Amino acid sequence: MDISIGRGKTARRAYGFDEIALVPGQRTLDPSLADTRFTIGNIEREIPIIASAMDGVVDVNMAALLSELGAMGVLNLEGIQTRYEDPKPILDRIVSVGKEEFVGLMQELYAEPIKPELIAQRIKEIKDRGAIAAVSLTPAGAQKYGKIVAEAKADLLCIQATVVSTDHLSPGAIAPLDLAQFCQEMPMPVMLGNCVTYEVALKLMQAGAAGILVGIGPGAACTSRGVLGVGVPQATAVADCAAARDDYYRETGKYIPTIADGGIVTGGDICKCIACGADAVMIGSPIARAKEAPGVDYHWGMATPSPVLPRGTRINVGTTGTIKEILVGPAKLDDGTHNLLGALKTSMGTLGAKDIKEMQQVEVVIAPSLLTEGKVYQKAQQLGMGK
Repeated sequence: MDISIGRGKTARRAYGFDEIALVPGQRTLDPSLADTRFTIGNIEREIPIIASAMDGVVDVNMAALLSELGAMGVLNLEGIQTRYEDPKPILDRIVSVGKEEFVGLMQELYAEPIKPELIAQRIKEIKDRGAIAAVSLTPAGAQKYGKIVAEAKADLLCIQATVVSTDHLSPGAIAPLDLAQFCQEMPMPVMLGNCVTYEVALKLMQAGAAGILVGIGPGAACTSRGVLGVGVPQATAVADCAAARDDYYRETGKYIPTIADGGIVTGGDICKCIACGADAVMIGSPIARAKEAPGVDYHWGMATPSPVLPRGTRINVGTTGTIKEILVGPAKLDDGTHNLLGALKTSMGTLGAKDIKEMQQVEVVIAPSLLTEGKVYQKAQQLGMGK
């Protein structure tokens, strides 16, 4: 139901993950029986978690570790890894400066030109480790470097921007990327994003996307919502885009996975994403907290180094454990940020969902007090959910 903001302007109520809760049904099952597998293109993963294409989250080593564990990481092909032969001293500079110097330093470091030979080299390094070579480019980057990615035989390409659409107006001298033609010509699955509405998600699927990324601005290091005023709370965005996926499947017989991207910190957040319709999630800050993460305690948004309008920042997320502990445990923390797979399986068992499709059908209620009800001591002592 639309709500009147004022004369001539109405709005639809949208919900974030903190405002909803999942309701147990009449059946439960042992968590060991929960099937969490998801597929995109010809790639199947046991853990429906994709690490974000952010320089503080995924490098070659992290991509390999994630693959070994049954998940997947995406390497940013327009970041530090492809601008510098040796990224380590550059990353050290990023994490060493204060808040005042940070934005200027980022703009300086990311002004270094992308080296096409490093794109092919990084993909080869990942594949040489026997890992899934999933990589990310902006639409402009895809026009420049798509051929290199194809020749290097990456396994998956994400075309990402704050908002991606099939109907893009450009200045006369600039030809916009034809997403449908690009998806058709590339030899690997192409995931497109980001979007937050039914209509755009459907058009991206019709253009040939192998997967859809859902989310604008909810990421821990993203400031797009503050800078641009743009975004839709994730629970509503995911549900709307998942509806487009289901309608597209009914019309074509093609199932295009929908991936919730951003605003996801705990195992509970992942469970809610899937209950709202997501097939998998893309996360950044939870992976940035791993001992093996390239950001060494820090995490920053992809649009942070913009030379004209930064839409991200750098946050100190700390180091809380190994990537194995974060993904599959055993958990050393009590706040839901360790053993994310175990949390999902346990939730599915509690809800009686045997697989991801059944998890997408569980009952959801509006619950604005979900995270605060009865938690006065945790909050006062900064324990568990009160941290």
